[in-house]
Amino acid sequence: MFGRIVTIAGNAFREAVRDRVLYNLVLFVLLLTGVAVFIGELSGGQERKIIVDLGLSATLLFGAFIAIFVGVGLVYKEIERRTLYAILSKPVGRGEFLLGKYLGLSLTLLVNVTVMGVGVSLALVYVQRGWDPLIGGVWPAVFLIFIELMILTAVALLFSSFSSPALSALLTFFVFIIGHFSTDLKGLANSMGSAPARWFFAGLYYLLPNFSNYSVITSTAHGISPAARSIFAAIAYAIVYVAVLLAATTLIFSRRNLK
Repeated sequence: MFGRIVTIAGNAFREAVRDRVLYNLVLFVLLLTGVAVFIGELSGGQERKIIVDLGLSATLLFGAFIAIFVGVGLVYKEIERRTLYAILSKPVGRGEFLLGKYLGLSLTLLVNVTVMGVGVSLALVYVQRGWDPLIGGVWPAVFLIFIELMILTAVALLFSSFSSPALSALLTFFVFIIGHFSTDLKGLANSMGSAPARWFFAGLYYLLPNFSNYSVITSTAHGISPAARSIFAAIAYAIVYVAVLLAATTLIFSRRNLK
């Protein structure tokens, strides 16, 4: 079973790497980091903060684009090309197929955010003309961005198991946006006068992923690294949330008629 999942994950990774969009996104982020260096040199000593802020924000934004637009096509492309039927005709379960695809895209995202993190670090080294203490805080932030993207990939995979790519991408994008305002949802629920509205927003708060747990870009730019306890809590939250999403995706996909 594990070997089949690894094989599917490897194929998904190679397929994603061959997609020129991924290279273009990485190149764009590296160029954006270079632009941040240029802008920072004109900002009166704020270049380090600008590099970290723009670099990490670009890493999150374009990583989200990869997770959404590649993630929603993981299943759809296999169905359209009819390669899924050949895969499932072998001793490969639908859950194994989905998990392999998920791990393959997660590996692709790991490579991409790592390259982007290296770009931000090199920009800091260039500006500082040597080692910059901010680099030590950049990598925990990059790691939390990767964990967030893993959750977003699972969300995209869930929607793609029963919907079209366009609708799946739209729904996943909404989840991404709302997830970053999760704290506001809770405050909105508490401020509602009517019980149904309060229950609705409270339900959204607990149902949708809380991406504010992974938003440390601003604090990192100011030299404040996330605490180890918060990082472990974010990892535990992601493990539980992704496990539930993948289980729901497998359940939906296993009942889907592919004929």
